[in-house]
Amino acid sequence: MTRILRSHVSGRWVEGDDRQTLLDPTTEQVLAEAGTRGVDFRAALDHARHRGGPALRSMSFAQRGELLQAMASAIHEHRDELIELAIANGGNTRSDSKFDIDGCMGTLAYYANLGKAVGDAQVLLDGEPVRLSRSPRYVGRHVMLPLQGVAVHVNAFNFPAWGFGEKAAVALLAGMPVITKPATSTALVAERLVEILVERKTLPDGALSLICGPTGDLLDHLTGQDVLAFTGSADTGRRLRGRPEILARSVRVNVEADSLNSAILCNDTDPGSAGWDLFVREIVKDMTQKAGQKCTAIRRIFVPEDRLVDARDELVEQLRAIKVGDPREASVKMGPVATRAQLDDVRAGIKRLGSVATPVQGDGGRGELVGVAAGKGYFLSPVLMMASEPDSADVAHEHEVFGPVATLMPYQSVEHVLRLVRRAEGSLVTTVYADDKDFVQAMIEGLSSHHGRLNFGSSKVAEHSVGPGTVLPMLVHGGPGRAGGGEELGAWRGLDLYLQRTALQGDEPLLAKALSRATTWPPSEAGS
Repeated sequence: MTRILRSHVSGRWVEGDDRQTLLDPTTEQVLAEAGTRGVDFRAALDHARHRGGPALRSMSFAQRGELLQAMASAIHEHRDELIELAIANGGNTRSDSKFDIDGCMGTLAYYANLGKAVGDAQVLLDGEPVRLSRSPRYVGRHVMLPLQGVAVHVNAFNFPAWGFGEKAAVALLAGMPVITKPATSTALVAERLVEILVERKTLPDGALSLICGPTGDLLDHLTGQDVLAFTGSADTGRRLRGRPEILARSVRVNVEADSLNSAILCNDTDPGSAGWDLFVREIVKDMTQKAGQKCTAIRRIFVPEDRLVDARDELVEQLRAIKVGDPREASVKMGPVATRAQLDDVRAGIKRLGSVATPVQGDGGRGELVGVAAGKGYFLSPVLMMASEPDSADVAHEHEVFGPVATLMPYQSVEHVLRLVRRAEGSLVTTVYADDKDFVQAMIEGLSSHHGRLNFGSSKVAEHSVGPGTVLPMLVHGGPGRAGGGEELGAWRGLDLYLQRTALQGDEPLLAKALSRATTWPPSEAGS
């Protein structure tokens, strides 16, 4: 009998109709079905608002942090089970599955510690009192408290665990209940994860709800006290932002969208050096980890003209050595993409890139696969394109291929590479491989306006670098322009989305007494 994924709303598990089929992308075997027709989304929001919200707001930050730690511990107890589900439903290798599950737990644990650092306060003080008149008693100051609505989180297919954890950790610590909606095609991990938390009664009733399937009329019922956080395509992000009810009620919306991220090699980095080896290693990892299905993956590679052939040859050699196939096989380093539609999109993207670039490794075909039945699964080999005329390679600067695909391009000068990178019109992350401080300074000054994060891979940190693909909870995640214009995580900065900053003015001694259980915000970076 086919497994039916359920939604957890209004404090109970519900099976919906009009179901979508979930497949194993390696074998194309049916794993489960999920649907939401018949789910009362208005009631789900009301339950979260009136049960989960008050319960969370009655707690201190330290107590909410304890909830997050309990969540991380519960997930850790089922880590191996969740990894196996990620392999089956996502086509992830075991290493890639660990990356997702461990990223979720690590983020929850980080924000648990941040809650502990904030302590027993429920109200946050933003800055010091400011005198408003000649009398020292009459002052103004700012406080921050949680919105009294629901945080609706719509997550992408590629990180069903980490996507859940990075959003939920911040919202729950801020004091807002969460309704999480994973991408249906890879929802097995998220459903089991929430089931574990519900079985353990980790959170108060109404603090966490799950939707497995379409959101129906959920977004029609959002108010100005609610938050919508979305990770996915730029087109979907624009449609969500532009919904009439979202605009009319000024619902807070945070979007993390697709992104043409870059790698830049400085001309001070020679083949065979520690910086060069890091450059090659991290590009190959970023192209093949999760089969290139990462919002932070490197899509454009910029090298000095006199390094182009060396970079091409070494990247091709390393990419050809990647074994592709059944992710359950120990020798396999890259599995399939997640769905048939995703495979079709990647191949169409490669064809588009072919109008401005030449394939130097791979062409969108399956290649030699390990442990895969003939004709089964959504496989392709890693594809490296090369565009020798980057100024006219419009497609490479405008269209992201969300798979194991990147384009190598030469640049002539610092100003030239800055201009090329900025053509993406906003990215999540660019990585600069350099030891030259003047080059690094030029990159900071020339690219910060167009990025949420700049990652510097110098020879001195080569052995410590986690690469651009690891989203760290202490650093902001997001980016301007086509990257969505949003911002998540960043230690205490991530809580801003879920808190209302309010100005108070009045008698300073009276306000001080009323705020006796408040604490200064933000906490020290050492505490975070």
